[in-house]
Amino acid sequence: MLRYAIRRIAQLVPATLGILLVTFVIFNVVGGSAAQAVLGQHADAASIAAFNARYGYDRPLLLGPLAAPAGTPLRVRVVRALDSQFFNYCRQLLRGDFGESAAYGMRVADVLKSGVGPSLCITIPILFGGTLLGLALAMVAASRRGGAADSAILLGSTLCMSVNYVVWILAGQFLLSYKLRLFPIWGFEGAAYVVLPVAIGILSGLGRDIRYFRAVLLDETGRQYVRAAYSRGLSRRAVFLRHILPNAMIPVVTYVSLSIPYLFTGSLLLESFFGIPGLGGVSVNAIHSGDLATVRAVVILGAMLYQLVNLATDLCYAWLDPRVGRM
Repeated sequence: MLRYAIRRIAQLVPATLGILLVTFVIFNVVGGSAAQAVLGQHADAASIAAFNARYGYDRPLLLGPLAAPAGTPLRVRVVRALDSQFFNYCRQLLRGDFGESAAYGMRVADVLKSGVGPSLCITIPILFGGTLLGLALAMVAASRRGGAADSAILLGSTLCMSVNYVVWILAGQFLLSYKLRLFPIWGFEGAAYVVLPVAIGILSGLGRDIRYFRAVLLDETGRQYVRAAYSRGLSRRAVFLRHILPNAMIPVVTYVSLSIPYLFTGSLLLESFFGIPGLGGVSVNAIHSGDLATVRAVVILGAMLYQLVNLATDLCYAWLDPRVGRM
């Protein structure tokens, strides 16, 4: 297990370097002039030059000048060669410095910190609440396959899947916030402001979760170990909790890990419709204002989050199935 974990963590190094290189090329080479994106197409040459000097865009892209006068020490040559946009960009990221936001006039790290809290208040309850509720309902449906409870849960899941995500948001705001005034409709001033967005986030994905979890559980019910457990006189509840559920956890963990990036995308809509100042609002404002430093930081954080989720998923595999750790 330990050897497997070390090997899996070591694989993050080349993947992370690839992410840094790709994002650098996209935002510093392919993306065009950052100065014109912020200052506008009609900015004069002096303003563009001052902007590039302030944010380091006047330096070489990958490597600085390699030629140097005779007698120049090797250390000085190396420092000059590494004085480029790419290596300065990597050094900044190692220090946790994402640069300065041209739109907000402050460090990008500070901008992101202000949005992390509200975003986590939405995404974490949606992730855990949706997973636990979907798994519980799927177990009820699978344990009573073909019965009234199974039919009702399948009907409800079909209805949840048939309604568009935006329709859930608009209907919830109109009926529960505007008409019944049960929840605030806009802002982020307390726990009451996230109840409705979280409920909508859970409900919109609940049908898909139930369908998948039910299929995984039913796939295990026909196994020989399940028949052996029933033959020993175990109740249906004991068989599902002690035998079927633990053996179905690997596909469940895979499904949950793959849904995390889409959960982040969904929170952008929730934050936009409910006026929650999270990472979604920061990302949208940065895109509209041409704030490439902030957009780049959000892209890097999203890619790194996906890396960490994959790592945690693989470690969970090794914990759930010891045979994986011996590979």
